[in-house]
Amino acid sequence: MPAQLKFKGRVYLIPLIAILLNIASCTANNRNINRVSLVGAGASFPAPLYERWLSDYNQQNPNVEINYQAIGSSAGVQQLIEGTVDFAASDVGITNEQAAKIKRGAIALPITAGSIVLAYNLTPSFQSPQANPPTSIKLSRQVYGDIFLGKITNWNHPRIAAANPGVNLPNLPIQVVHRTDGSGTTSVLTQHLSAISPEWKSKVAAGKSVAWPVGIGGKGNEGVTALIQQIPGAIGYVEYVYAKQNKLPMAALENKFGNYIIPTPKSVAQTLEAVKLPADNLIAFITDPIGAESYPIVTYTWLLTYHQYPNRVKAQALKNFIDWAVIEGQKSSLELGYIPLSPKVVIQVQSAAKKIGE
Repeated sequence: MPAQLKFKGRVYLIPLIAILLNIASCTANNRNINRVSLVGAGASFPAPLYERWLSDYNQQNPNVEINYQAIGSSAGVQQLIEGTVDFAASDVGITNEQAAKIKRGAIALPITAGSIVLAYNLTPSFQSPQANPPTSIKLSRQVYGDIFLGKITNWNHPRIAAANPGVNLPNLPIQVVHRTDGSGTTSVLTQHLSAISPEWKSKVAAGKSVAWPVGIGGKGNEGVTALIQQIPGAIGYVEYVYAKQNKLPMAALENKFGNYIIPTPKSVAQTLEAVKLPADNLIAFITDPIGAESYPIVTYTWLLTYHQYPNRVKAQALKNFIDWAVIEGQKSSLELGYIPLSPKVVIQVQSAAKKIGE
C-alpha cells in the first residue's frame, strides 16, 4: 500500500475513534444520571414505614437507591446540619436556631403521623406469680404523670386501682423505661407531661433529652420495646407500631375531656384534625387535645431536606420520592399503624417540596 494511502487511513481512523469514545462517554454519563443514591438518617418513630416505602419505591424505581438509618431525631438533625446526609427525619421538625446553621437552607415536610403509647408488661414474675395478668388497664392523667415522676411505684397502687375496678392488679414494682438517645418521641411525650403536670413542668420540663427522675434507658423505640418485653412490671413509651408489632398491651389514657381512650387509628386521626400546620414551616404540635374521643399523645413526623442541592439529580430524585410518598406511600401507612396525611396536608407538602432545588 502506498504511504499516502496509509496516511489517509490514519486520518480517517482518528475522528472515528473520537466519535466512538464520545458515544461511550455519553452512555456512561446517562447511566450515572439514571442511577442515584440518597442517604437519610433520624427518627426511629417512622422507621418501619420508611423501610416499607424504600423497598416499594426501589422496586418501582430500581435506579434509585435510598438508605435510611434510625439513629434518633437529634442525631438526624445534627447530620443534616453537618451535611453528611441527603435528608433527615425528626418527630419534632427542626427549630429556627438549627435551621439557621444550614447554609443550604432547610425544608420540613410532615410525611406521616402516629401516636405514642404507654406499653407495659404485667406478665407474672417469680416474685409476684399471677395466673391471669390484666390485658387492659386505664391510667388517669395524674397517675401516668406521677408514674414517670417516680411517685407511684407499684402496680397495685390504690390510685391505679381506682380507675380499674374489678381488675386484679399485681403486687409488682413499676419499672419505668425511657429513651437514652436524643429523641423526638421523648420530646412529644415530655411536652404532653408538661402540659398536664405542673410538677413535671417545673422539675423536669420538655425536651428531646431530659433528666429522668426514675427508670432505665434503651436506645431508640427498638431498645425501649425490648426492655419492656424483658422486664415484668415495666412501662415505657414507644411509637404505636412498635407496641403493635411486638404484641405489647397499651394503656388507655385519660384525655382532657375525662375519657379513657385506647390508641387506635380513629382516635389518633381525631386528634390530628385539631392540628393546624402554619404555612411558613408546616410544624405544629398539640400537647393536650380537647376532643372527647381524641387520644392525648399524637404527633406528625417530618422529613427534613435541604433547600439547595449541589447535585440537581439528587434534588430531583428526592422530590420524586416525596411526591410518591405523600400519594402512593400513604396507602401503606394505615396498614402499619400510622395515620395517612389528610388531602389538605398532602397539598401543603407538595407545595413546599416544589421549593427543593429551586
